[in-house]
Amino acid sequence: MIEVTEAGLYCRAGDFHIDPWRSTPRAIVTHAHSDHARFGSQQYITSAEGYHVLRKRMGDSAEIETLPYREPLKINGVTVSLHPAGHILGSSQVRVEYRGEVWVVTGDFKLGVDVTCAEFEPVRCHTLISECTFGLPIYRWEADEQLFASINYWWKNNADEGRPSVLFAYSLGKAQRLLAGLDPSIGPIYCHGAVQSLNEAYRQTGIHLPETHYTGRDGDKSRWNGAMIVAPPSALGSVWMRKFKNASTAFASGWMLVRGNRRRRNVDRGFVLSDHADWNGLLTAIDSSQAERVLLTHGQTAPMERYLREKGIEAASLNTLFTGEDDDLAVDSAAEDDSVEQEQSA
Repeated sequence: MIEVTEAGLYCRAGDFHIDPWRSTPRAIVTHAHSDHARFGSQQYITSAEGYHVLRKRMGDSAEIETLPYREPLKINGVTVSLHPAGHILGSSQVRVEYRGEVWVVTGDFKLGVDVTCAEFEPVRCHTLISECTFGLPIYRWEADEQLFASINYWWKNNADEGRPSVLFAYSLGKAQRLLAGLDPSIGPIYCHGAVQSLNEAYRQTGIHLPETHYTGRDGDKSRWNGAMIVAPPSALGSVWMRKFKNASTAFASGWMLVRGNRRRRNVDRGFVLSDHADWNGLLTAIDSSQAERVLLTHGQTAPMERYLREKGIEAASLNTLFTGEDDDLAVDSAAEDDSVEQEQSA
């Protein structure tokens, strides 16, 4: 029912694409990260919760239609519905039904409670197209309570020494999840322009975040003392970083679980935080779907494919252009440029 074409995942019966990587007449978008939401399509369909973040990414001229979670939509005789994926705000799994056959495309997803987005919802299907970013048994995430306690402890120690804490994380999704877990009683929270602009899209959607301030260009440099500054990976090693003297730096990523990644990032601390499912999460989602066939995209697909086959599940890998947990450098840089321009014109 769904095939990989030059433009991406395509449902021929319904004549629509899911997260296409080229311009198409109709694109159903699982979420607003740039490897899933690309410019140039004539029409975008996304979840109601994902509207503001997708609008922020795609601009005012894009035609965006929204669909509430679980509400069916008929497209050329094919029934489509969106279901929470738990990845970031508005992220969706796409359920496609045609002549009694059901396929589900997970997009990116994670399991567990996240106050900044709807929790992952299992969807039964015959064929599951699942992401597999962290498809190795070594990837197992610790509880959010322990993780955020470690981050706040690191920040508090830096604040007691009068040092700024600079925490690098994707500007869309992970940054807001981090902000929601910070203890604002420790000190003020500042955000790089790429993060701050997307914070507002979250607040427009009704997501509560602590008060944050735009880092800007001017002002008393002593305001950084004891502050938390959240920035995208594109800011690491940039001229922008020079304003934070004697800063302690950290990187939040699932890849921080692998020894050596923190050193290669040239930061003081690495916090293991991902908005993708870990090994157990992938297996739980696949099992709960009761799928007879599983097609795996982007990430560690080969080990998962072998594991599923040993369990008696038909499994294969799909070659797609989705990148999983990447740095989103071009989008982050563009967002910062926009925010600086707005600041100067205000």
